Amino acid sequence: MERFQAGAHWTGRKESAEDCARRAALLFALLAESDPAYGRWFEYAYSRKNALTLPFEPTRDTFLRFFERKKYRLGRDAFYFDAWTGEEHTGRGGQLHFTCGSGVPFYANGCLLHLPGAGPTAERVLTVPVLKRVVHALVRAWEPERCVVVSAADPASKRLAEPGGDCIGWFTYFSRARGRVPSLPRPVRVEPVGELGTLITLTPEPFRREDAAHGALAALVRERLEAGGLLAPLAG
Repeated sequence: MERFQAGAHWTGRKESAEDCARRAALLFALLAESDPAYGRWFEYAYSRKNALTLPFEPTRDTFLRFFERKKYRLGRDAFYFDAWTGEEHTGRGGQLHFTCGSGVPFYANGCLLHLPGAGPTAERVLTVPVLKRVVHALVRAWEPERCVVVSAADPASKRLAEPGGDCIGWFTYFSRARGRVPSLPRPVRVEPVGELGTLITLTPEPFRREDAAHGALAALVRERLEAGGLLAPLAG
């Protein structure tokens, strides 16, 4: 199966360890509700053997303890964390990392989730209902300016971890502050995410950039979003 990634970004939001820990705990709780694949987590390590010795409960208090460590701090005010779901087979697990609390462009706030790409977990997760819950989890927890689910094979995915990236994904979310989403052609679905912003779903089936119809649809959507100013780089 094709590999996908979900990424969210927000800028210029300096937050305390307490605020970041609360948001992180909410994210992990909502991801666990989205699919059983996200029901257990380990601190990321450079070998599976070491990581499997580092399970943690993703609570507010746990993240506060993590953020006290030099390992998980960026400068004086920003925080970083990297986690893994524990799936040992390549392509079947999920790594998640985020940076939060930064009020300066040097440390960009963002969250990146590598979605499963093989096996029963991928067949279950890479569906519109589950991925919508994943996007809602990222949006509700972090309140980002932009969030996308994009194929790892898409050249634009290489910029997914950059605030200046302008990906159009299978799913694309914009906060209300980014502006109004224009009218888009069928089968694109546009729906609100509470009062926070708008979610665009390009296709009801997995989006394939090599599919000529999917590619043409993405190009048309990009044209309309650019005209509406929604793809401008995020402010520093």
